[in-house]
Amino acid sequence: MRIDILTVVPDLLEGPFSHSILQRAHEKGLAEVHVHNIRDYSTDKHKNVDDYQYGGGAGMVMAIQPIADCIEKLQKERDYDEVIYMTPDGEVYEQSRANQLSLHKNLILLCGHYKGVDERIRERFITMEISIGSYVLSGGELAAAVVADSIIRLIPGVLNNETSALTDSFQDGLLSPPVYTRPAEYKGMKVPEVLLSGNFKKIEDYREQEALKRTRQRRPDLFKGTENQTTK
Repeated sequence: MRIDILTVVPDLLEGPFSHSILQRAHEKGLAEVHVHNIRDYSTDKHKNVDDYQYGGGAGMVMAIQPIADCIEKLQKERDYDEVIYMTPDGEVYEQSRANQLSLHKNLILLCGHYKGVDERIRERFITMEISIGSYVLSGGELAAAVVADSIIRLIPGVLNNETSALTDSFQDGLLSPPVYTRPAEYKGMKVPEVLLSGNFKKIEDYREQEALKRTRQRRPDLFKGTENQTTK
């Protein structure tokens, strides 16, 4: 998979892709992330990429020319499955969308900044708009890093344990159950006996019930599809 991220502050994206799982994905040749500085495409002598709003109002707007030139250059080099704009008014991002995007080959993520991009960019190039939550960030860079991470970790071979991603929270519409590791007892706090029993059927039943219980308590909005299931 290849992900191209378009931004006016590329330095914000140096850290997330040079460590841990994302770094391993790159080293294994399973995923590559390319960051493009939109300023490099500006025809303005000062490399400005924003301008005042038509009609007045506070805040600057990202100009159409450098963004359009960058996207068009990339689209001449390869076919892209989606051109995604990171914006607070986009579709709220969920695991199901991450699953779907992880099946693609080439993606462009455009990071918004200032008051956003000239609307003609959205009309002409954007095929999907994503928000990572109902709040506003200074720019779309951190949101783009979140989306890229959530996608890349799903690619087969990226994680050491390939079943790990399939048992994450939200994969089955539920939160994950509580997890424990050694020691079995610490200052009087004990691991549930069922997890030490070696009875895998009972362990799976326990985990399912705990996932249901945790989802009902913490995210009742996710529980709509599980009303007919009971918890112990």
